[in-house]
Amino acid sequence: MLTWLAELSPYFSPLNIFRYITFRTGGATATAMLFVFLFGPAIISMLRLKQGKGQPIREDGPQSHLLTKRGTPTMGGLMIMAGVLVSTLLWANLANEYVWIVLFVTVGFGAIGFYDDYLKVTKQSHKGFSGKSRLAIEATIAAVACIAISYVEAPGLANKLALPFSKDLIFNLGWFYIIFAGFVIVGAGNAVNITDGLDGLAIVPVMIAAGTFGFIAYLAGNAVFSNYLQIHFVPGTGELAVICGALIGAGIGFLWFNAPPAQIFMGDTGSLALGGLLGTIAVATKHEIVLAIVGGLFVLEIMSVIIQVASFKLTGKRVFKMAPIHHHFEQLGWTEPQVVIRFWIIAVVLALVGLSTLKLR
Repeated sequence: MLTWLAELSPYFSPLNIFRYITFRTGGATATAMLFVFLFGPAIISMLRLKQGKGQPIREDGPQSHLLTKRGTPTMGGLMIMAGVLVSTLLWANLANEYVWIVLFVTVGFGAIGFYDDYLKVTKQSHKGFSGKSRLAIEATIAAVACIAISYVEAPGLANKLALPFSKDLIFNLGWFYIIFAGFVIVGAGNAVNITDGLDGLAIVPVMIAAGTFGFIAYLAGNAVFSNYLQIHFVPGTGELAVICGALIGAGIGFLWFNAPPAQIFMGDTGSLALGGLLGTIAVATKHEIVLAIVGGLFVLEIMSVIIQVASFKLTGKRVFKMAPIHHHFEQLGWTEPQVVIRFWIIAVVLALVGLSTLKLR
């Protein structure tokens, strides 16, 4: 919205700064952070009043959680989403199609998560929305977004899969790309959702991934930098850096209240929305495979659940003491802060590995 101020730069030259994505990304970060800091306490109080007993705690989870986390309100993702939306609408170029596609997925996945959280809170059960129905709606939203991206992208890139570490390896998947890209978005949403099991565990890796993809989006959307790094130039994606900045700011504000012991949980409202956001940006920038590297922690979390379920059904034995894998380490004797901080370190290392793909070509 504020980008229109740049049109007044012939009359007042300092307003030309609103043309720069870097400046607006910084503005989006600060705005989202201040928004969550200012309105967070009121949102938490409202959710605590409305929810009463708060998020139901799984009986089959770590027993310590039944004591330390009972009564904590959920749906904290509303704080993050509100901060991201307000900040993006204020600082992003709203004429950019990619911005609206990413917001469409973010709000759509957030709405699914909100309904799931609502059912859990009202029924006081960890069983919420039907899994099959939820995945079907997620897949529909993701498919619509991927089709929109295929129409927005330059003809030379539409429906094509680019591989990291190489400028030349790009495969035309045709309409099968819609299925693949949709899987990336849905998978990212649910992987972040699975990771959100300990105070502060999901939000920091999400911010790390957002910072990484904000950088990637800026470079991919810049003809000079993309040519220098030999990555595919995707016109218009640079604007997605503003959304990533807004997510980082909102995430910092949320972490203030989510730090152990958490005053509020992100809930499916936030985890699905944020994962979907990251997945959509990865698809738009042609860095789907890099997302699996940068978000390797999320992949590890969801794979631990898949492996655990498959192993138990096929052999009757469990590979991990408890899944997702963060609970496995709790059962090994790691304290919650140890698990969280060590997983943060892993997320930083994986982000650095992901960034290395930009230069090693």
